[in-house]
Amino acid sequence: MERVSIRTAPAYEAVVGRGLLRSAGELIAGAVGGRHALIAADEHVAPLYLETVRESMEAAGFRAEGWTFPAGEGAKTLATVEAMACEADARGLTRSDLFVALGGGVTGDLVGLAAALYLRGVDFVQIPTTLLAMADASVGGKTAANLPSGKNLVGAFHQPRLVICDPDTLETLPPAVYAEGMAEIIKHGAICDAGLLDRIRRGEEIEKIVADNIRIKAEVVSRDEKEKGPRQLLNLGHTFGHALEKLSGFTIYHGEGVSVGLCVAALAAEKKGLCPAGVYAELRELLAGAGLPVTTGFTAAQIAENAMNDKKRKGNTLTVVLPTGRGRSELFPIPAAELAGLIACCDGEVTGR
Repeated sequence: MERVSIRTAPAYEAVVGRGLLRSAGELIAGAVGGRHALIAADEHVAPLYLETVRESMEAAGFRAEGWTFPAGEGAKTLATVEAMACEADARGLTRSDLFVALGGGVTGDLVGLAAALYLRGVDFVQIPTTLLAMADASVGGKTAANLPSGKNLVGAFHQPRLVICDPDTLETLPPAVYAEGMAEIIKHGAICDAGLLDRIRRGEEIEKIVADNIRIKAEVVSRDEKEKGPRQLLNLGHTFGHALEKLSGFTIYHGEGVSVGLCVAALAAEKKGLCPAGVYAELRELLAGAGLPVTTGFTAAQIAENAMNDKKRKGNTLTVVLPTGRGRSELFPIPAAELAGLIACCDGEVTGR
């Protein structure tokens, strides 16, 4: 088992190891004081793991109850958050109790937001069951729901008290869902760790890869918990990826959007002379090798237009993350009106014509 410290306020640990779901109760008991818990999982994850976690928590002295909601990005709404809060109220959870997020990134975001809002804030624990959530979404305290106009436009920073990653859960993932987690892992390498790109290429053990990714994110988050500066680097590929998700009507996975978004960012950076040649080709090769899309039929103009409502926009300025070398990226504030011109060079190679 590997332990990674996340130095935020409050500080907490992420633990990574096979079989940890069966000892989740003991781990949670060591991190929180509450003894009444609502375990929230979507309709796909609940039949697989909810009873294992509930039994483990009951054995550790908790009164643990499960609650299930519809699966998919379509459920990532304030209506689901309200339903979760109403469920917690109906079951008598108090401010000293806790929520447990059991599932992927959508579940973690929704449960975290409900925990931030219920009784003005209760503890919650992340138990991610997808590679995407383990490597990225479960760490850092970002919680959110979508609005009709875009992804994650309403939310709060609310740090979990503990993150439990059991790589055994990855064995039940469909290939496309597993692959989207690789998009975030490759993104972390592109941001600040060229060595991670090498480890991915060598096919190192996934438990080690997950722990390395949590360490990368923990280091960035500890320096900028509320995303006012360096933490924005973690959005590499996301401005374009979120736009693609919206354009698709959220029919593509988040990681698939990020994958194409990484290609857009890297190719645009090379074409503008901000990044040496070869970075785009390597990222494209790694992403494609992981089973991820590296092109889209949507045009650069369509992507730019749909990125205008990005939550990172400030007035008429949008902060875009672009690679500047192998394992190195930087923030580039640009006028929103110039975004289409920045990525127009991608048409015909990454984006449509």
